[in-house]
Amino acid sequence: MKSRTPAKLILVSLFLLLKFNSYAQFSLDTIEISTGQIPVKSSNTGRNITVLKAAQIDKMIFSSMDDLLQRLPGIEVQMRNAFGAQGDISMRGSTFSQVLILINGMKLNDPLTGHFNAYIPVSSGEIERIEVLRGAASSIYGADAVGGVINIITKGFGQSEKKKVKVGGELGFGSNKLINAQNHFQLQENKLFVSGGFSIIKSDGEFVEAKEIGETVLDPFYNYFDNRNYALAIGYKLSQSWSLKARASFDDRDFSARYFYTNSTFDKSLEKVKNWFNQIQVKHIGSKSSTNINLAYRRGTDEFVFSPDFSSTNFHTSQFWNFNANHMMVFNPKMSVNIGLQMDHRSIESTDRGNHSDWHSGLVGVIVYKPLDRLNLVGSGRVDYDENYGVEFTPQLNLSYAMEKLSFRASAGKSIRAADYTERFVSYNLENLTPGRSLGNPNLEAERSWSEEIGLDYKISKNWTMKSTVFSRQSDNLIDYVQTNQSEIERSENLQEGADYFYAKNISDVVTNGFEIESWFKAQLSEQMNINFNLAYTFLKTGNDEDEVSVYISSHARHLFSSNINFEWAKFGLSVSGLLKEREARFADALGEGIDGLSNTWDLKLNYQAFDNLQFLFKCYNVFDADNQDILGAKLPGRWLNGAVKFDF
Repeated sequence: MKSRTPAKLILVSLFLLLKFNSYAQFSLDTIEISTGQIPVKSSNTGRNITVLKAAQIDKMIFSSMDDLLQRLPGIEVQMRNAFGAQGDISMRGSTFSQVLILINGMKLNDPLTGHFNAYIPVSSGEIERIEVLRGAASSIYGADAVGGVINIITKGFGQSEKKKVKVGGELGFGSNKLINAQNHFQLQENKLFVSGGFSIIKSDGEFVEAKEIGETVLDPFYNYFDNRNYALAIGYKLSQSWSLKARASFDDRDFSARYFYTNSTFDKSLEKVKNWFNQIQVKHIGSKSSTNINLAYRRGTDEFVFSPDFSSTNFHTSQFWNFNANHMMVFNPKMSVNIGLQMDHRSIESTDRGNHSDWHSGLVGVIVYKPLDRLNLVGSGRVDYDENYGVEFTPQLNLSYAMEKLSFRASAGKSIRAADYTERFVSYNLENLTPGRSLGNPNLEAERSWSEEIGLDYKISKNWTMKSTVFSRQSDNLIDYVQTNQSEIERSENLQEGADYFYAKNISDVVTNGFEIESWFKAQLSEQMNINFNLAYTFLKTGNDEDEVSVYISSHARHLFSSNINFEWAKFGLSVSGLLKEREARFADALGEGIDGLSNTWDLKLNYQAFDNLQFLFKCYNVFDADNQDILGAKLPGRWLNGAVKFDF
């Protein structure tokens, strides 16, 4: 496995980032961000926030929701297989459980394991916009909002007042018997709206050949996947000020999970995951106040077979009830206040983890204050009670100072996360656990972190903005899996004597430092020709005093570069997306597989507008057939081709 230095690549990336800024268009200032509970313009939040709207998403190339997210600035998705089989979302060096996923403001994170957080039951055609808030947000949302928050707002919950009937979709076929199909629709007539959609993507997968490692032979297999989701939303405007909205969705995934979670030579994992996510909202908008009451329910089932060669099937059912209510008041043009209540109940029934449940509740307050014309202050504080960690107070303070061309922002706050049920109880009830497996620890303490950031946004013209941010996070008791001998594990009655396992532990005093740069532009080159481009670069450094080697805490990319370009000329379109990562090289002796120091993926989409409502598409994923791995042992797909027809009425 060759090790390649990324120095030249990073220098070239930064040069391009600065050079292309002169064409940038960054219009976030016109969008009111809802993720902070009080709708304010991005420039007034004191945070680094990116908003991607439906029209921008439509021009990008991606194969699934997690694939779309990894193309946004500062988001790393560590894929176990492409096309939505599974991916761990990380922001600012967080672990996959430290990013909070919202659908229309309601928590989606799975109580069983953070590995399922990217199972987002939304088809791309349903999306109104995606709001990405980087950094700590526990003072508003409570646990899990450590590295950042991703809020996906569907068209049903972000509807306009205009009458509209819209139907669209795509049907495509590709390599390895790939089938991808999606459809979405939207109906809006006076007080009623109905919207929904579905997506299906399935394939036999690539064939992975047999391999001999010493005296061990690893069997050949297909890394197949069959992923589907369906959704329906309905809303009614009860009066001029009251509205009722509801949405129901179902996500169903069946895939090969070999080496997704272990490097064991016994691993021949197969997995089926189903999730139901439903939500209802009642909202009142007055002249100087608004109130919204929300209820969401997520139910997930997971059938996991570690190996068909012996009895190893585990079944898990998780449930997550989430209620919140918010009341926002505008006292005067300089001050607005939001107060909120949130309660949730989590539970699992599991053959290997046992049956468990927890209650959680929180009170939150947010104040937006403008003492001067150019100065904005946002303060938030939250008191939580959780059965795992008791009472916790998490404060946050953000400020921004906006001049004509230069905006300064700064933020500092506390965040918290409790262990999920997998970290606490995985393999707890299994007999004679084979070496190399993950093992839970019911005595884990909650993680606590302090985060700070300082950023500058510089406008050269109304069409150009450059954003840069320096940030730091100091964490206590971070949870990760550490290779540990059976003799050092307190509860070891189901372990083999002298064997090593990946045991969940609290790792103290972990510090993450970094900076991020992003740029967007849009240029009209002629009457029929335009170009859109965005570039982003993130640098991260994570370490701990004990220098203890763990699985996930330092697995993030040290250098992360992403780019998206869309070029349109008359009826033709070209989209190119690039993703480059540099991380510490790793190698699994048991599998004869390793993660190279540098990985890169380039994707291409060509489209032709044959008629007003019909396009022909050609897509090529991993154009250069690069050999990549994000998770040690889980080899990512090579080059895939895909042809499709897209319609929009």
